[in-house]
Amino acid sequence: MTTATKTVKIQNRLGMHARPAMLFAEIAGKFAATITVAHQDSEPVDAKSIMQLMMLAATKGTVLTIDAQGNDADSAISELVDLVSSGFNE
Repeated sequence: MTTATKTVKIQNRLGMHARPAMLFAEIAGKFAATITVAHQDSEPVDAKSIMQLMMLAATKGTVLTIDAQGNDADSAISELVDLVSSGFNE
């Protein structure tokens, strides 16, 4: 089993509000890997749950740690980091 972890900083002005959380959960849901997300003040949450992602209250500048475990962990991390780095396409 592969494990991958990356950190990425939220760039978009409004942080991880409903639409970015939905996009993040949608992408995470494409992968079989178990994926969690956390920041320094939070416990890890399920990256496939929109509600849990919104509970992170991740604002602009928040550094997220994305952790994935499974055969497609590297691909999952890569796509999720790209999404956050692009400012959730906003």
